Parts: sequence; C-alpha cells; structure tokens
Amino acid sequence: MLLHIDGQYFKDEHGRIHILRGVNLGGSSKTPRWSERVGLHEVDGSQETFIGRPLPLAEADEHFERLKAWGLTFLRFLVTWEAIEHQGPGIYDEAYLDYLEQIIAKAGAHGFTLFVDFHQDVWSRWASGDGAPRWTFTKVGLDPEKFNVTGAAVDHPIGEQPHNKVWPANYTKLASATMFTLFFGGNDFAPQTMIAGEPAQAYLQRHYIGAVQQVVKRLKDMPHVIGYGTMNEPSMGFIGWQDLTATDGKIYLRSGPTPNPLQAMALGCGIPQTVENWGTGLFGPRQRGTKTVNEAEAWVWLDGFEPIWKQNGVWAESFGEPHLLRPDHFTQVNGQEIDFGRDYLRPFINRYAAAVREINPDAIIFAQTTPLLNMPEWGEEDAQNIVNAAHWYDYFTLFLRLFLPFFTVDIQTSKVFLGRKKVLQSFVQEIAKIKKNSAAQLRGAPTLLGEFGIPFNMPLRLDYRLNWFGNQIKAYQASYQAVEKNLVSGTMWNYTYDNSNKGGDGWNGEDLSLFSADQQKKPSDLNSGGRALKSVIRPYPLALSGEPLGYSFDPDKKIFELSFRNEATVTAPTEIFVPTYQYPNGYKVTVSDGTFEQDTAAQKLIYRPTIGAKIHYIFLSPL
Repeated sequence: MLLHIDGQYFKDEHGRIHILRGVNLGGSSKTPRWSERVGLHEVDGSQETFIGRPLPLAEADEHFERLKAWGLTFLRFLVTWEAIEHQGPGIYDEAYLDYLEQIIAKAGAHGFTLFVDFHQDVWSRWASGDGAPRWTFTKVGLDPEKFNVTGAAVDHPIGEQPHNKVWPANYTKLASATMFTLFFGGNDFAPQTMIAGEPAQAYLQRHYIGAVQQVVKRLKDMPHVIGYGTMNEPSMGFIGWQDLTATDGKIYLRSGPTPNPLQAMALGCGIPQTVENWGTGLFGPRQRGTKTVNEAEAWVWLDGFEPIWKQNGVWAESFGEPHLLRPDHFTQVNGQEIDFGRDYLRPFINRYAAAVREINPDAIIFAQTTPLLNMPEWGEEDAQNIVNAAHWYDYFTLFLRLFLPFFTVDIQTSKVFLGRKKVLQSFVQEIAKIKKNSAAQLRGAPTLLGEFGIPFNMPLRLDYRLNWFGNQIKAYQASYQAVEKNLVSGTMWNYTYDNSNKGGDGWNGEDLSLFSADQQKKPSDLNSGGRALKSVIRPYPLALSGEPLGYSFDPDKKIFELSFRNEATVTAPTEIFVPTYQYPNGYKVTVSDGTFEQDTAAQKLIYRPTIGAKIHYIFLSPL
C-alpha cells in the first residue's frame, strides 16, 4: 500500500503528508462503448461491453502521460455495476474484468495512485442515468419500456440534445426511488417484496457487493490501488419522506413534470395525474404550472407482479383515485423515527467494507452519502480506515452552465451572494462544512473531494469556436482557491478521452472534461486539447515533511506560496509539483531556511528544511 491514513491525513511510508490532486477517469465510463445516448429501453443491455472505458488500451499511454504532465497523478477510476454483471445475476463479464485489470496495471506503471469508484446516477442507465444492470428493474417487476409513458423516469427523446437538469430529477420518480428504497431499506419498507425467495434488500446488496468483490479480487495485489468507493451519490429513495402528498425540493432537484410519491405510485398503476411542472430561474427551480402525465393509462409493472407499494400497504386505489394508507410509512419503523444515514447507509457501508476487506484487508474505504447531506455519526464499532469522499460544486454554475464571479446562489436556501469576496467566501465555507463533518461525524477522517469541477458548455459556445476558455479559467480558479484554502485533497470531474464539442462527455449533455480532441490542434503537444489549463495545471505540495498551514497559486502572476510546520521525525524531503506549463522559462525559489533543488525533468522542487526550524515558507515566482 503506497499510502495510508493517519488522522485527517494521507501519509506515505516516510511519514510525509500527501495532498492528493487528480481527476475522475472518466465521464464516458457511464455508457457502453457503442452507445450514443442513455436509456435505450428497446435494448436489454445484456450483450453490451464496457471494454475500453475509460480508455482503450492502445491509446492509454498518451492520456496517462498527459495527466501525469499536468500533475494529476491521483485517479478516481470509474466502474459501473452494469459493466461487471450486465449479462444476468451472478454472470460476470470476465473479458471486461480482464481489461480492467490491464488498464489499472498500466496506470500503476505510469506512476498513478487510485481508488475505484463504483459509479451510479439515478440507479441505472434505464432511468436516464448509469450504474445498475437493467435486470435489477425487471427482478422487482418494473418494466423499463414503460418508464417514459408512466413518468417513472423521464428519458431524453432520440435526436434531441439532453438537458443537464432532467436526469437528476429522476431521483424522486418511481423507478429510481423504488430501487434505492429497496436496496437500502427493503427489509423495513417492503418486507413483502421478494426476489427469487430472498428479501429484495438482501438480494440487491448481495449482488452489488458481489460485483465489487470481483474487481477487488483482480486488483488486490496492486499497491497503487489504495481503496474503493462505496457508491457514487447514493439516494435515499422514498426513505425519510415526510409528506408523501408533496414534492420535496430540499435535497432533490425538481425539473419538468414532478409527481409527489403518491402520484408517482399511482402513475405506475395507470392512473393519470396532474402534477407540478418545474422550470429553472436565476434563483433556483420555480414551479411553472402543472402537467398531466400518463394519459395513456399505461402500467409500469410487468405481468405477474403486484405493484410494490400497494403490496406493502402504502396506498390503495378507490373509485379510480389513489388514497394514502400509511402517511408515515417511510419515516417510522416499529413506532420509532428513522434516520437514513444512521439506520441504512451506515450498515451498508460497514457491510461493504467487511466484504472488500475479506479480500484486501488494508483497503481504504472512500465513503459517500447523499449530496448535500452529512455523513452519519461513526463509532469505534464501525469500519475504520475510511475517507469522506463527498462532492462539492457551485451548483449555480453547474446547472445554469454560467459562471459569474460576483454572483451565486445557495440552491438549498436561495441565499444570494454578491461580490467576488462573498462568492469565494461562500465556496470556502461550503467545503469547510464538509471537512468539519469529517472531523465531527467520522472521528477525524480525511476529506477528499471525490468530485468538483465546472461545465465547459457555457452559453454561446464561443469558447469552442475560439478555443478560448476565459470564463471557465476563472471558474476553476475560484474552485481551486476554495479547495486550497481548506487544505483538502480532490479529484476533478472529469477527463473523458472521447469528449467532443457536440456530444460533450457522452452522457446526458454533460461537458466537464478537461480534455477534448476537438480542441487538439497539435497532437504531438501533450497540452493540446486541454481546457482551462491556466487554472487546472498548478503547483501544489506533493509530499510534506510536516503539517500544511496554507498554500495558494495565482495563475496570472504565477506566484505560489506554501507554509508548513515541520515534523522532526520525518527525514524525507518535501516535494512540490512545479509545472513547466506555468514556468516555461524557469522559476525563482525563495525559502525561509534549508536547501532545495529543482528537478525540471520531473517537474518537482525538492526541499530539505533546516533541522530545528519549526515553520517553513516557500515562495515561487517566474524568472
């Protein structure tokens, strides 16, 4: 194991603290190689292949060399459940696992450290997201071919450019919400629902974790693979929903036709409903009237299956209308109030960690909870050696595809921040809250932002035509200032090798890739094809012989500053990544004490502090 956890820090075998800087690899890993759109309800998915996601083996060296030159040497490596087990329950795609073993070994040969992220969005590609195989729906009686017409999930019409606010709205619709409720809390909320004679919760978790174990078995002897992510952005489904006759915008995004849970259940049973219709304003989602859904009176349930939430006594139909029977069905169990994190997410993470460590005892677990929620409180009896891998975005920029350095809005509170200082301060505070959650709830675990980034497909698309990403450079600089201020590690979202200006990252209209071949004018230049590199490629401390106190980089002035408190027991030198991209003519080094050497070929500054000195300062400027 190249790195280990010591308190809130990642450390190497010399005791040096590492601030991990890297990227998600990659955005198109959410879809099979041949697929040009999500959904594809007319295809069962069993014969698809994810071989070549995130990189074809024959092209991988170029992309690994580029990322290494950019200093992005820590990877959040995306794998989906569907990629492993798409052919059916317990049938693993050995050819894909062979490929995965080869591509990850190649990453190690190039000097990368990584953890594997088991990725999902709104449960599955057949709910307009990615993650779980199609058969997970049919095993509980849901028919993906009927998701659109019943409003169980909204897919994108063929030939239309998908909108980035449609897919996350599917979290509250019947298909995704049902599957997450069964996965995390089926024993309590759907005890009548069985799959092949096994409780739905046990069946789904067993297969998910079984697929994860297939990957761990292949990678367990690779020391550069330091751990595994539990599940990308897990959803609560219906668990904890206070009022089943109302929509909830506190956690989930409302966009387009938005049924409340009772309406969603009725729609799946062929009962048309007039639901809220939501659009987007400058200050967040706004209701734009109503819309009637499922006028065709279609059923989402396959023949021979009873509707799950009727089967479990949540609601009934009377005179053609839905009636709620158990208003507190998803908030109380045996008369006790439930908490999703404490009662469902925490037991799952513990089960997941135990299963991974059966094979790789030293694996670090990169845990996540629902976006915008805190991790549950962790105790001594819970899995140790974990990391808070929460995500952070400026959601105003992400969803409006617009960055205004002097203006942003908190999507939960609608609080407005005006002025550059206020906007940056809000970013810093949001990440500080995540770090505080790690300290308070996870017993001081490290924080690594599993995702942060900005969209490149901003209005007018002039950046593509002119190959100038000025607004994106400003947006990334603001994000990085907040990340550096909080001294946290992070992996940017994302690097997609087959990104294009027209199709973006190849999934739901997203275009957040740091690289696009459409911007690659000179293939022999590793920087060609890069986007917003002025802010993305930046100096940072690779390994510190002590505790970091602060660091920052100004891409306009090319000024880098670092201060840290030395640890006397650590004798290995401090190493700083200093990119040639930012200092093509060299750089001047000013230090408070000690000695240094510049390794231009490796893009490193090696610093050895004076013995006995406590606090050290390093200052870089262009020649």
